[in-house]
Amino acid sequence: MAKVELTNMVMIQDKSTGKVLVQERTKSWKGLAFPGGHVDEGESIVDSAIREVKEETGLDVKNLRSCGVVHWSNNKTFDRFMVFLFKTTDFEGEIIKEMEEGKNYWISVDELSGLKTANGFHNYLPLFLEDRYSEAFASWNDDEPYEFVYK
Repeated sequence: MAKVELTNMVMIQDKSTGKVLVQERTKSWKGLAFPGGHVDEGESIVDSAIREVKEETGLDVKNLRSCGVVHWSNNKTFDRFMVFLFKTTDFEGEIIKEMEEGKNYWISVDELSGLKTANGFHNYLPLFLEDRYSEAFASWNDDEPYEFVYK
C-alpha cells in the first residue's frame, strides 16, 4: 500500500536585515535548509509548521503565507512525499543557536546559492523566492535521477 507523508518548511525572513534563518542540519537530510518537519496525526498543516519552527528554532511565528508545495511521487512504490512551504517576516523570541538537528543562524538569501544545502533543497528555493510557481513536482525512485517540474 502506498504511503503519503506530509511535511512543512518555513522561510523566516528578518525585515530589518533581509536575512533568512537557516538550519545547518547534521542529523538527517544533511546540509542547509529552512526549519520544518512532519505533520502529526490530527494536526493542521499550518499548526504543524508553527510547532516545528518553535521546536527547532525557539521562535514563535505567525502570519504564515503559503509559498506552494513540493510534491515527490515514487513511480515504483507510488509513495508520495509532500512538503508544504510557507514564509513569514512575523516572528518573536530568541533563536536556539544549536540543537540536536544542527545549528540555526541568519544568512542572506544570496549566500544560499554558494553553500552546501540539504539534498534537493535548491529545488525548493524558486517557490520561496519567486511568486510565479505554486508546485514543484518530481517523479522519482531510488534507481533513476529525478527532475522537478514547476507549475
